[in-house]
Amino acid sequence: MSLLNDLINLNLSDVTEKTIAEYIWIGGSGMDLRSKARTLSGPVSDPSKLPKWNYDGSSTGQAPGEDSEVILYPQAIFPDPFRRGNHILVMCDAYTPAGEPIPTNKRYDAAKIFSHPEVSAEEPWYGIEQEYTLLQKDVKWPLGWPVGGFPGPQGPYYCGIGAEKAFGRDIVDAHYKACLYAGINVSGINGEVMPGQWEFQVGPSVGISAGDQLWVSRYILERITEIAGVVVSFDPKPIQGDWNGAGAHTNYSTKSMREDGGYEVIKKAIEKLGLRHKQHIAAYGEGEGNERRLLCDQHFLMERNTYVMDSLYVLVDWDILNVGDRGASFGRHGEGGQRLFRGSEACRTWIHLLRQPSSGNHRKDHEKYCLV
Repeated sequence: MSLLNDLINLNLSDVTEKTIAEYIWIGGSGMDLRSKARTLSGPVSDPSKLPKWNYDGSSTGQAPGEDSEVILYPQAIFPDPFRRGNHILVMCDAYTPAGEPIPTNKRYDAAKIFSHPEVSAEEPWYGIEQEYTLLQKDVKWPLGWPVGGFPGPQGPYYCGIGAEKAFGRDIVDAHYKACLYAGINVSGINGEVMPGQWEFQVGPSVGISAGDQLWVSRYILERITEIAGVVVSFDPKPIQGDWNGAGAHTNYSTKSMREDGGYEVIKKAIEKLGLRHKQHIAAYGEGEGNERRLLCDQHFLMERNTYVMDSLYVLVDWDILNVGDRGASFGRHGEGGQRLFRGSEACRTWIHLLRQPSSGNHRKDHEKYCLV
């Protein structure tokens, strides 16, 4: 085993300039990640300098057997925390041989939106709170739970410490550091309300890079749990009953929202969201498991067809401003009483969207990006 570890950790730069690029893409389910590696003649830092590659789409549910070739277009490069050195992870999207985006390629349309001059001028920021559950591999039951049984009720586990409250912290910390090594802007981690459930936050990230960073952070987490012999689940409601679901709450702001007068811009954006609430809920995974979380989670969310405006129209009275309403469709965050409503550099303001599932494809519902 020690020899195997030595070989895995070989420093190739001692003997060759060749580097390894791990091409990553999203599979046919819209949630599964796939990857394969190729050798490059030397270091590459610009994705446009990388070669396109192909794969068998019939084996990933993305093409028929009689016309199975799918082409990978490199879109973003990240330092590889597993191989290190000059080796890289490459986030790709997928196209037909004729150059058309395949149906599961949601990045293509999102990139068009983010490159629009009016959108890019607003410098849209995202902060995504990715929740997930660690499962015992052979029984698919949460890490730290007795097999076939249940731990004590929720309460002591959120941000808890100690062997009877925090399960899998070594995996969580390994993932945290690996993401930072890869240049992913992970801003923090914490234990969640259900034991065996954790969260990491990606952002603030600008535009399309938020989606790229989230997907690669999920890839890194899958790889680390593979090494640890643990399963990571992004199921929005992994355990039925009085146990928390898992979300991917999304914090969003534009340049106009962050400047003086930004509160009015936020209100207009929220009104736009309200007009298409049911369509957004469908895009967030209706029929893919998120409805189990929205309907059954007693701790946070109201019935999924209800759009809740909480207390956004209260401007100065902190005592009745309910910024912490977990039953709302969104929350609003800031710092310090009345200062909350100034869009100054000292007090940034943003929208906090609460309905996204942990399994969400953050490129799927492009209309939620168009709040400017």
